[in-house]
Amino acid sequence: MEWLWTIAVLVLVVPTLYLYTVGVVSTRFPMLYNKRICLLIAHPDDEAMFFAPTVLALTRPETGNHVKILCLSSGDADGLGETRKRELAKSGLTLGLRKEDDVFVVEDPRFQDGMKNEWDANEIAGLLSSAFAPGLAQSKKADTAPTASIDVIITFDAGGVSQHPNHISLYHGAKTFVAALIAGRTGWAAPVDLYTLTTVPFARKYTGFLDVAATLAGWAFGTDMTDKKHPKGLVFLNGVGNTGGITTAWKAMTTAHKSQMVWFRYGWITLSRYMYMNDLKLDTIKGR
Repeated sequence: MEWLWTIAVLVLVVPTLYLYTVGVVSTRFPMLYNKRICLLIAHPDDEAMFFAPTVLALTRPETGNHVKILCLSSGDADGLGETRKRELAKSGLTLGLRKEDDVFVVEDPRFQDGMKNEWDANEIAGLLSSAFAPGLAQSKKADTAPTASIDVIITFDAGGVSQHPNHISLYHGAKTFVAALIAGRTGWAAPVDLYTLTTVPFARKYTGFLDVAATLAGWAFGTDMTDKKHPKGLVFLNGVGNTGGITTAWKAMTTAHKSQMVWFRYGWITLSRYMYMNDLKLDTIKGR
């Protein structure tokens, strides 16, 4: 009987501790304010399956941020591209985006969905330049500050969370783009901060909210909290409730991305730590 009491106590205490931690993180940890933010993803549903805590946090009205999603494919590997584009727009609104026009899906043969397709970093950088720094090629003067129409890019890190080559390509493309902004401009800081989502080992990936201790420990030991304008790291945790919590993240998948909700997706949205928490790191970039 003692083991039953132990389990009962854990069932009550562990979630309570997690919810307390959510409150601490949301009020005391670094946050981005009044930023123009681009979430760069590879496929419709990446924003919900991997970045939901980030989008829900950064779209809160009090932050003053304007978040947009740029998706470099329609995920048309199974012929559902048009359906998935509509699902992405619905998911974005569920997660807090201001309007459907804040979701952009690129249809380009250079960026084909698939586990065997690596996308060229320079081509991704060129697309980003056209979208956010169209005057880059004409304004290479070393004595002028580089400019862009966004302040922050958020995307996958070099591990791509799932080792998906499309995800990994986004990291290299975004990094190439930010480096190009300051190429040949010694002394100028990049006008765009690049934050990347941390890839964790397989054993941690499916521990749900129980990964919070490992996440916060890794963040605390590697993060300088002194720079408030450009935090070196960010942590976002989903709480509970109908708005801004795990139920909203689940809703973005189950009611928006209906075409993707095969049986194993239910396992992902229940067990994946990425549905509950995101930790992002500021990538240090030097001009080429």
